[in-house]
Amino acid sequence: MDLITKMTKQNLNVTLIQTDLVWENAAKNRAHLEHHLAQVTDSDLIVLPEMFTTGFSMQPQTIAETMDGPSVRWMKAQAAAKGCAVVGSLIISENQRFYNRLLWVNADGSVAQYDKKHLFTFAQEDNEYTAGHAPLIVGFNGWKIATFVCYDLRFPVWSRNSGLRANQYDAAIYIASWPARRALHWRTLLQARGIENQSYIIGVNRVGQDGNQLDYHGDSMLIDPLGDTLLHEQGHEAVKTVTLSLAHVRDVRERFPFLKDADPFLLSDCVK
Repeated sequence: MDLITKMTKQNLNVTLIQTDLVWENAAKNRAHLEHHLAQVTDSDLIVLPEMFTTGFSMQPQTIAETMDGPSVRWMKAQAAAKGCAVVGSLIISENQRFYNRLLWVNADGSVAQYDKKHLFTFAQEDNEYTAGHAPLIVGFNGWKIATFVCYDLRFPVWSRNSGLRANQYDAAIYIASWPARRALHWRTLLQARGIENQSYIIGVNRVGQDGNQLDYHGDSMLIDPLGDTLLHEQGHEAVKTVTLSLAHVRDVRERFPFLKDADPFLLSDCVK
């Protein structure tokens, strides 16, 4: 499912919210995020971390919500109040299965969803959650924006900006709960995804310590289509807005038309 908005904005204001999370307590996390959101003005898109209501929990049986539950309603209310889109993932129960589901919520209340494809077997995420298989690119204000969750970052074919997707994207979002002990991988792969796909990369990670005593340093980043770092926040909560230029994406691809030489991949190669 793609959401499509008709107006084209050459410059897109994107807000990254890097926050600590209260373990498995959605109400407290929503309240804390409202404090961060109060700082946001003049943004087109607000991006929250992976499992922003609970932290990266393997206990969906006790904390999962539904698509008409309080956290989805909260996302819709925040998007409407801010007049922009809000993106983040949370634990969703549907048809007796659990999903690590990224939701893209527009100001008008319309919703697109992406169920995380690459479940983190190292933490036995695959034992508790069902993987998705459908990629999501959202048409938003004249931009095409792809969405991914955490472990997806390690798999470049799934992120490929040609072949797998009929339309090249201009920016990609990676939301995460990526531990500090592997922060070098996170930073390096975000930059690599930007360079190889000639796209803006919006990487939003959490900070603090979770219920499994894992530490998170954030390292939320915004990478441009040449791989240059436009934003890097580490070790603290942060609310930062950066302006992205659609003209810059197109200029990079015109000057360096590398995508046309990429090896072909088909959706059927990646989808079961």
